[in-house]
Amino acid sequence: MSVADSAAVRPFEASAPEVRPWVRGRAGGRLTPVADLVALALVVLLTGADRLLGAVFALVVLGLLAVQGLHRVRICSRVSDQVPQLAVAAGLPLVGLAPWLTGGELVVLAGCTFGGLLLARGALCAALRAGYRRGVLNEPTLVVGRGELAARITRSAQLHPEFGVRPRPVDPSEVDRLGELVAAHGSTRVLLCPDDDTAASVVAAVRAHRPLPVDVWVVPRLPELGTAVPRAALDELWGVPLVPLRRLGHGRAGAWATRVLDVVLGGLLLAVSAPLLLALAVAVRLDSPGPAFFRQLRVTGPGRTSEVLKLRTLRVGAEQGWAVPTGDCTRLGRWLRRTHLDELPQLVNVLRGDMSLVGPRPERPHYAERFGREKAHYADRHRVPGGMTGWAQVHGLHGDTSIAERAHFDNQYIEHRSPWWDAVIVLRTVAVVLRATVTACLRRELGGRSARHRRPARPRRPIGAHRRTRRGATPARG
Repeated sequence: MSVADSAAVRPFEASAPEVRPWVRGRAGGRLTPVADLVALALVVLLTGADRLLGAVFALVVLGLLAVQGLHRVRICSRVSDQVPQLAVAAGLPLVGLAPWLTGGELVVLAGCTFGGLLLARGALCAALRAGYRRGVLNEPTLVVGRGELAARITRSAQLHPEFGVRPRPVDPSEVDRLGELVAAHGSTRVLLCPDDDTAASVVAAVRAHRPLPVDVWVVPRLPELGTAVPRAALDELWGVPLVPLRRLGHGRAGAWATRVLDVVLGGLLLAVSAPLLLALAVAVRLDSPGPAFFRQLRVTGPGRTSEVLKLRTLRVGAEQGWAVPTGDCTRLGRWLRRTHLDELPQLVNVLRGDMSLVGPRPERPHYAERFGREKAHYADRHRVPGGMTGWAQVHGLHGDTSIAERAHFDNQYIEHRSPWWDAVIVLRTVAVVLRATVTACLRRELGGRSARHRRPARPRRPIGAHRRTRRGATPARG
């Protein structure tokens, strides 16, 4: 069955009752936390736990459920897949309550919490399936793809209304109008099943429309084979596995969390490195005529440019090209570039909000425009604010290195970023800078003799030459 043949099953869509606006849109995702909260409140009341301890316990359980992804929107509402995660959420917080409760009380609280969550979620899933079958909660869903797999998903969704999916086939050639299609059909879900020919255009369109209030799933390229993804993280539609795409945190909460991390950690790093930064600024002024700092306009976010601050490493009047000739660098500048300490002043940019600590490295506007035309997915890296360091930089992709690889690593970071990953990148950056600084100092590049002024190493004699010399023979020459 092809996408074109799906017209034969469209009367099912037309016969479905009209969905009311107040019940349309992510019903399961909205009601699941409410069901969990009601279950936890009943458990605390029925077990007679202390009100304060019970409230803290309930909040911790809700947090663990959210961290494990059990509050996200699901298509397949099968509670059995969530049992291990529910057990972890019910049992782990009891470790913190051990000083205030006896062993028996802990066991009762854990059992009641696990049972309450299981019953609440089971009842909610049953109610949702009943609403889906009657068409009360069904949500319009765009199925982007062509071929047998897309047609199979469309047909299965129509024949099995308990999944709550009202499919609307979309050819990948229309995917650049994803925002218009979502608005026109009132869609809250998008299922992606692209082929090799349309994968690149689908990726670009989805990245451009990620701020849309829709939940997106991807059908694996080989759906018949099992993956190592945890069962609770997968979804399903009548035997077809679905991988949910994570939300990128474009909302205000994500932006504020990132800003708080930048201010706190950036301020701490600036306070610690202030004496070193002051000493380096003085050294730059003494090393060569000119200012200590250098400002350069860079693309620091979606549609935004800012003046990025650095320690000056070039002689005054040197041309700022893509590759900087060694002769244009000052003696101290070569050392600063190798150790990356010339970028320390960018902590000021971080505190001012021009850029973040972690993100794609900002590029000059004319290079950003050029690479955006020439390199696939390069422009996608500008979806988030630029960073002082990034996933590409800790892999050595800076300076005159592959632009395509930089874009790949930057986009990988954007798709999977998290506070933990940011912390890892910052720590790896500090390690890289320390290692480069120690190496440069050991090579005596600052204030000592450079490699070209060192005495050449004495050539080694062939094995046995010293013996022949002692016997009066002439050493071999070569």
